[in-house]
Amino acid sequence: MPRHSAAVYRRRRVVLLIGLILAVAVIGVSVWLLVTRPWANADAGPAPTSSATASSTPSSTPAAGTESPEPTPSGEATPAIVACAAKDIEVAAVSDADTYAAGVTPQLSISLTNKGATDCTIDVGSTTQVFTISSGADVWWRSTDCQENPSSMIATLAAGTTVTSKDPVIWDRTRSSVETCAAENRQRAPGGGASYHVEVSIGGFTSLTTKQILLY
Repeated sequence: MPRHSAAVYRRRRVVLLIGLILAVAVIGVSVWLLVTRPWANADAGPAPTSSATASSTPSSTPAAGTESPEPTPSGEATPAIVACAAKDIEVAAVSDADTYAAGVTPQLSISLTNKGATDCTIDVGSTTQVFTISSGADVWWRSTDCQENPSSMIATLAAGTTVTSKDPVIWDRTRSSVETCAAENRQRAPGGGASYHVEVSIGGFTSLTTKQILLY
Protein backbone atom coordinates (compact mmCIF):
# COMPACT_ATOMS: atom_id res chain seq x y z
CA MET A 1 0.00 0.00 0.00
CA PRO A 2 1.44 3.42 -0.95
CA ARG A 3 2.14 5.84 1.87
CA HIS A 4 0.44 9.18 1.89
CA SER A 5 2.43 12.28 1.94
CA ALA A 6 2.64 14.62 4.94
CA ALA A 7 0.46 17.16 3.09
CA VAL A 8 -2.43 14.72 2.90
CA TYR A 9 -2.26 14.06 6.66
CA ARG A 10 -2.27 17.75 7.35
CA ARG A 11 -5.42 18.30 5.25
CA ARG A 12 -7.23 15.47 7.08
CA ARG A 13 -6.36 17.03 10.43
CA VAL A 14 -7.69 20.41 9.27
CA VAL A 15 -10.98 18.86 8.06
CA LEU A 16 -11.37 16.96 11.35
CA LEU A 17 -10.69 20.11 13.36
CA ILE A 18 -13.28 22.13 11.35
CA GLY A 19 -15.83 19.34 11.91
CA LEU A 20 -15.26 19.46 15.68
CA ILE A 21 -15.66 23.28 15.69
CA LEU A 22 -18.95 23.09 13.76
CA ALA A 23 -20.33 20.40 16.14
CA VAL A 24 -19.48 22.55 19.16
CA ALA A 25 -21.18 25.55 17.50
CA VAL A 26 -24.39 23.62 16.79
CA ILE A 27 -24.61 22.39 20.37
CA GLY A 28 -24.11 25.95 21.70
CA VAL A 29 -26.88 27.45 19.50
CA SER A 30 -29.29 24.67 20.57
CA VAL A 31 -28.70 25.37 24.25
CA TRP A 32 -29.25 29.15 23.71
CA LEU A 33 -32.57 28.54 21.94
CA LEU A 34 -33.87 26.37 24.79
CA VAL A 35 -32.94 28.98 27.42
CA THR A 36 -34.05 32.24 25.77
CA ARG A 37 -37.16 31.01 23.79
CA PRO A 38 -37.01 33.84 21.22
CA TRP A 39 -40.44 32.91 19.73
CA ALA A 40 -42.33 33.88 22.88
CA ASN A 41 -44.45 37.06 22.57
CA ALA A 42 -42.20 39.63 24.07
CA ASP A 43 -44.85 42.42 23.61
CA ALA A 44 -47.54 40.71 25.64
CA GLY A 45 -48.10 42.58 28.92
CA PRO A 46 -49.13 41.08 32.21
CA ALA A 47 -52.71 39.81 32.52
CA PRO A 48 -55.11 42.42 33.93
CA THR A 49 -55.66 42.17 37.64
CA SER A 50 -59.02 42.31 39.36
CA SER A 51 -58.23 45.77 40.73
CA ALA A 52 -57.66 47.15 37.24
CA THR A 53 -60.98 45.75 36.07
CA ALA A 54 -62.81 47.31 38.98
CA SER A 55 -61.27 50.73 38.38
CA SER A 56 -62.52 50.74 34.79
CA THR A 57 -66.15 50.42 35.91
CA PRO A 58 -67.95 53.83 35.87
CA SER A 59 -69.01 55.06 39.28
CA SER A 60 -72.70 55.69 39.84
CA THR A 61 -71.96 58.47 42.35
CA PRO A 62 -72.27 62.00 40.79
CA ALA A 63 -69.03 63.92 40.56
CA ALA A 64 -68.46 66.73 43.03
CA GLY A 65 -70.08 70.02 41.94
CA THR A 66 -72.78 68.41 39.80
CA GLU A 67 -76.49 68.42 40.55
CA SER A 68 -78.99 65.76 39.68
CA PRO A 69 -82.20 67.11 38.02
CA GLU A 70 -85.14 67.21 40.35
CA PRO A 71 -88.11 65.13 39.18
CA THR A 72 -91.22 67.08 38.27
CA PRO A 73 -93.96 66.30 40.77
CA SER A 74 -96.89 64.61 39.13
CA GLY A 75 -100.25 66.31 39.14
CA GLU A 76 -98.81 69.86 39.11
CA ALA A 77 -99.40 70.73 35.44
CA THR A 78 -100.60 74.25 34.72
CA PRO A 79 -104.40 74.15 34.63
CA ALA A 80 -106.02 75.03 31.33
CA ILE A 81 -107.83 78.35 31.08
CA VAL A 82 -111.56 77.71 30.78
CA ALA A 83 -114.29 79.69 29.06
CA CYS A 84 -115.77 82.61 30.98
CA ALA A 85 -118.93 81.93 32.98
CA ALA A 86 -121.95 84.26 33.08
CA LYS A 87 -121.62 84.78 36.84
CA ASP A 88 -118.11 86.22 36.41
CA ILE A 89 -118.66 88.50 33.41
CA GLU A 90 -120.05 92.02 33.42
CA VAL A 91 -120.78 93.76 30.10
CA ALA A 92 -121.65 97.42 29.64
CA ALA A 93 -122.20 99.76 26.71
CA VAL A 94 -119.86 102.76 26.46
CA SER A 95 -120.41 105.91 24.39
CA ASP A 96 -117.98 108.72 23.63
CA ALA A 97 -120.51 111.26 24.89
CA ASP A 98 -123.87 111.51 26.65
CA THR A 99 -125.31 114.21 24.39
CA TYR A 100 -124.82 114.69 20.65
CA ALA A 101 -125.37 117.86 18.71
CA ALA A 102 -127.15 117.76 15.36
CA GLY A 103 -125.12 115.89 12.77
CA VAL A 104 -122.72 114.32 15.28
CA THR A 105 -122.67 110.51 15.17
CA PRO A 106 -122.33 108.47 18.39
CA GLN A 107 -119.28 106.21 18.74
CA LEU A 108 -120.07 103.11 20.76
CA SER A 109 -117.75 100.67 22.57
CA ILE A 110 -117.94 97.71 24.95
CA SER A 111 -116.68 97.44 28.53
CA LEU A 112 -115.94 93.90 29.64
CA THR A 113 -115.09 92.93 33.24
CA ASN A 114 -114.00 89.60 34.70
CA LYS A 115 -115.23 89.61 38.31
CA GLY A 116 -114.05 86.04 38.89
CA ALA A 117 -110.94 84.83 40.71
CA THR A 118 -109.39 83.10 37.69
CA ASP A 119 -108.53 84.02 34.12
CA CYS A 120 -110.99 82.91 31.45
CA THR A 121 -111.39 82.97 27.68
CA ILE A 122 -114.05 84.71 25.63
CA ASP A 123 -114.73 85.32 21.94
CA VAL A 124 -114.47 89.10 21.52
CA GLY A 125 -114.64 89.09 17.73
CA SER A 126 -117.16 91.12 15.76
CA THR A 127 -119.14 87.91 15.16
CA THR A 128 -120.28 87.95 18.78
CA GLN A 129 -120.78 91.73 19.19
CA VAL A 130 -124.25 93.20 18.96
CA PHE A 131 -125.21 96.84 19.63
CA THR A 132 -128.91 97.58 19.82
CA ILE A 133 -130.33 101.12 20.01
CA SER A 134 -133.92 101.60 21.05
CA SER A 135 -136.30 104.43 21.82
CA GLY A 136 -138.76 102.96 24.27
CA ALA A 137 -139.96 99.69 22.74
CA ASP A 138 -138.97 100.81 19.23
CA VAL A 139 -135.69 99.27 18.02
CA TRP A 140 -134.02 101.83 15.78
CA TRP A 141 -130.71 100.29 14.96
CA ARG A 142 -128.86 96.96 15.31
CA SER A 143 -125.15 96.66 14.45
CA THR A 144 -125.51 93.20 12.91
CA ASP A 145 -128.17 94.21 10.35
CA CYS A 146 -125.60 95.45 7.86
CA GLN A 147 -122.39 94.00 9.29
CA GLU A 148 -119.65 93.06 6.81
CA ASN A 149 -116.99 90.37 7.20
CA PRO A 150 -117.56 89.46 10.87
CA SER A 151 -114.75 87.52 12.54
CA SER A 152 -114.02 85.61 15.73
CA MET A 153 -111.15 86.31 18.14
CA ILE A 154 -110.63 84.30 21.31
CA ALA A 155 -109.04 86.38 24.08
CA THR A 156 -108.00 85.69 27.67
CA LEU A 157 -109.61 87.99 30.20
CA ALA A 158 -107.51 88.25 33.35
CA ALA A 159 -109.23 87.88 36.69
CA GLY A 160 -110.36 91.16 38.25
CA THR A 161 -109.69 93.28 35.17
CA THR A 162 -111.82 95.50 32.91
CA VAL A 163 -111.10 96.03 29.21
CA THR A 164 -112.75 98.26 26.62
CA SER A 165 -112.96 97.64 22.89
CA LYS A 166 -110.52 99.77 20.89
CA ASP A 167 -112.36 100.30 17.63
CA PRO A 168 -115.74 101.97 18.23
CA VAL A 169 -118.88 101.16 16.27
CA ILE A 170 -120.50 104.26 14.73
CA TRP A 171 -124.26 104.80 14.60
CA ASP A 172 -125.15 106.91 11.63
CA ARG A 173 -128.41 108.05 13.35
CA THR A 174 -130.64 106.12 10.94
CA ARG A 175 -133.05 103.22 11.24
CA SER A 176 -131.41 99.94 10.19
CA SER A 177 -132.76 96.77 8.60
CA VAL A 178 -131.24 94.03 6.49
CA GLU A 179 -133.35 95.19 3.54
CA THR A 180 -132.10 98.80 3.53
CA CYS A 181 -128.34 98.40 3.98
CA ALA A 182 -127.54 99.91 0.58
CA ALA A 183 -130.28 102.56 0.68
CA GLU A 184 -129.20 106.20 0.82
CA ASN A 185 -132.47 107.58 2.19
CA ARG A 186 -132.98 105.51 5.32
CA GLN A 187 -135.18 107.06 7.98
CA ARG A 188 -133.22 109.36 10.26
CA ALA A 189 -133.64 109.28 14.02
CA PRO A 190 -135.38 112.34 15.49
CA GLY A 191 -133.22 114.77 17.48
CA GLY A 192 -134.24 117.74 19.57
CA GLY A 193 -133.15 116.02 22.79
CA ALA A 194 -134.69 112.64 21.99
CA SER A 195 -133.55 109.84 24.31
CA TYR A 196 -132.13 106.56 23.09
CA HIS A 197 -130.81 103.56 24.98
CA VAL A 198 -127.84 101.44 23.93
CA GLU A 199 -127.72 97.74 24.82
CA VAL A 200 -124.71 95.57 24.00
CA SER A 201 -123.78 91.89 24.06
CA ILE A 202 -120.50 90.10 23.41
CA GLY A 203 -119.43 86.48 23.57
CA GLY A 204 -122.97 85.48 24.50
CA PHE A 205 -123.12 87.86 27.48
CA THR A 206 -125.56 90.80 27.45
CA SER A 207 -125.32 94.03 29.41
CA LEU A 208 -127.68 94.12 32.38
CA THR A 209 -128.34 97.83 31.95
CA THR A 210 -128.47 100.19 28.97
CA LYS A 211 -126.53 103.36 28.25
CA GLN A 212 -128.70 106.44 27.66
CA ILE A 213 -127.72 109.02 25.02
CA LEU A 214 -129.50 112.19 23.85
CA LEU A 215 -129.65 113.36 20.23
CA TYR A 216 -130.12 117.00 19.21
